[in-house]
Amino acid sequence: MGCRDVHAATVLAFLSGTASVAGLFAAVLLPNWRLMRLHTFNKNEKNLTVYTGLWIKCARFDGSRDCVIYDTEWYTAVDQLDLRVLQFALPCSMLTAVSALLLCLIGMCNTAFVSNVPNIKLAKCLVNSPGCHLVAGLLFLLACAICLTPSIWVIFYNNYLNKKYEPVFTFDISVYITIASAGGLFFTSVLLFLWYCACKTLPSPFWQPLYSHASSMHSYASQPYSARSRLSAIEIDIPVVTRAS
Repeated sequence: MGCRDVHAATVLAFLSGTASVAGLFAAVLLPNWRLMRLHTFNKNEKNLTVYTGLWIKCARFDGSRDCVIYDTEWYTAVDQLDLRVLQFALPCSMLTAVSALLLCLIGMCNTAFVSNVPNIKLAKCLVNSPGCHLVAGLLFLLACAICLTPSIWVIFYNNYLNKKYEPVFTFDISVYITIASAGGLFFTSVLLFLWYCACKTLPSPFWQPLYSHASSMHSYASQPYSARSRLSAIEIDIPVVTRAS
């Protein structure tokens, strides 16, 4: 594994994280979190399907693409607890994942353009690739947990609504997109963790999340001399001449 260069694992992790964030963004905007199908027994009328999203609600007749009812202020009056939680959870997950992507990009740029041995004066201030990728993996894992938990809850809450009212509720494609995106975030974090675990055994003294000074970079302080040592350093043997009687 080319740990000192930009490796395919880190590039694949960045691409996977980007695709996962794009999937979360699409799931947030799509009005396809829950469907409610209203059937009619009148042959002169058509069945009605209500598409419920996180921000808007759309009602369509079967065979029609136009919304009979298009509620753009649905986000202010959401009466379903799982969707209300998702309104906060998914943006937080996206923000966390974007922060992880930025750290991953900084780590790759640091690997590609920064020398292996940093300047001794800047060693405490520099950010190295292992630290960036390790923190990015943790953030990707956190983003996965934030978006996956409420998305799975939608499935169970959908069963609760069917039992409480009538079996007319089904979860829609946005649930699948979010779960798939959460899987992509988890895969991204695993890639970064594997890359770090495979490369942390390098002999380089800087292959740590935070830079540690090499032995050649340590400043050794001289040991204090004792009073006797200081005196002995300036002692001079003076010959003594005696007269013969």
